[in-house]
Amino acid sequence: MRPSLTGLLALVVGAILTTVSAQSPAPSHSWLTPLREDSARLIKAATADDFAWQRLAELTDTYGNRLSGSENLTRAVDWAVRTMKADGLENVRTERVMVPHWVRGVEEATVTSPVERKLHVIGLGGSVPTPKGGITAPVIVVKSFDELEAKAPSLKGAIVLYDVAMPAYSEKGSGYGDVSKYRGKGPSRAAQHGAVAVLMRSVTAHSLRTPHTGALRYDEAQPKIPAAAVTVEDSMLIARLAAQGPVTVKLRIDSQILPDAPSANVIGELRGKDKPDEIVMIGAHIDSWDVGQGANDDGAGCVIMMQVLTTLKQLGLQPKRTIRVVLFTNEENGLRGAEAYAKDHAAELPKHVLALEADSGSFAPRGFSVETKDKDAKIVERYAEIAALLGPIGATRVHAGGSGADLTPLIPQGVVGLELDVDGKTYFDTHHTEADTLDKVDPQTLADSVAAVAVLAYIAADL
Repeated sequence: MRPSLTGLLALVVGAILTTVSAQSPAPSHSWLTPLREDSARLIKAATADDFAWQRLAELTDTYGNRLSGSENLTRAVDWAVRTMKADGLENVRTERVMVPHWVRGVEEATVTSPVERKLHVIGLGGSVPTPKGGITAPVIVVKSFDELEAKAPSLKGAIVLYDVAMPAYSEKGSGYGDVSKYRGKGPSRAAQHGAVAVLMRSVTAHSLRTPHTGALRYDEAQPKIPAAAVTVEDSMLIARLAAQGPVTVKLRIDSQILPDAPSANVIGELRGKDKPDEIVMIGAHIDSWDVGQGANDDGAGCVIMMQVLTTLKQLGLQPKRTIRVVLFTNEENGLRGAEAYAKDHAAELPKHVLALEADSGSFAPRGFSVETKDKDAKIVERYAEIAALLGPIGATRVHAGGSGADLTPLIPQGVVGLELDVDGKTYFDTHHTEADTLDKVDPQTLADSVAAVAVLAYIAADL
């Protein structure tokens, strides 16, 4: 059996490497010596100006938020194609993808008893509408799925509130996955017991009474009930009132679920000079939620990846392998773009040396998270050695972990996945809200992220 390309790369590089800590502060390996000069040039060029920020301003201020099925997304896809071609990237193209088309309408919620209070609410992506005129029902508050099951006899005809607090950010992570499961699975779990609607506490540890949206995932075996997020403050208010006695809420959601709409992944390349059929893929998602501008999620990631290839072109650096930028469509509410890429490129996945995604905002880069099918520690060590070259911008931390949502279909096929790891302590403050706007983006940290990805992708493509 022919060894996989990733395996060959590991053997060749492994033969000339010595083990280093994943936190190595500076490169000390002789094999890196010929690459240090190019790495320094890339860092200097990428961080010399605010061009990446200006490009992000063009995307966000011109096209705004970009939900799947929207005209804004279609126009943003066209913009990305024009921009890549103008920058001189090669083989620029789109690959058609059919995506869900959900449209937000009027959204209102009010506590009607024991007091009357307007709630700040936003429908969850994909939610069915309420009946005309809305739903008025008693609220049952739960803080876990276990409590939901314990209160199952009282849920019929009720609105379930998942009052689950997101923990404060730490270096170990955000706790997002532990809380967002209530958004994804909560509506169907409640519907199973006869609930008529779901409210959930917004997924953030810091709130200024701004509701956070996000996708739900209906279980087709259960009734589909409307679902929305309320602010942290409003969720806590309802919980306090419920602790004293019965609470009733009126909820109105006028959403529409339309037939699937055409969209596209956007692809551009810097062709390799020796092994152009071998690919280092760097990606982000061009769609966003229909609130704010989609600046940190994930306009920043798109601009980072586009600017990586532009910087390499400007410096005349052409690696042995092809570096391919992919701007995925429909990450937020379907992953259709990721699934289409894996299907359309199945024959060449064995020649993907790695796939790297940026989908955590524009914050200061700290390094990379590495995900492999077989949890290969040697691969993590290899990228830690490369990242040691990023000491000038503080992006030397490399660890085993997840990669990116758009890489999910690639990892089981043996592709090595990486995610740009950033200082994300404030990311979820504005995540999926009206506040995800350009003013939250620091031009310097955005440029530093371009530098981090450029160095790692170039070296991986040139080994």
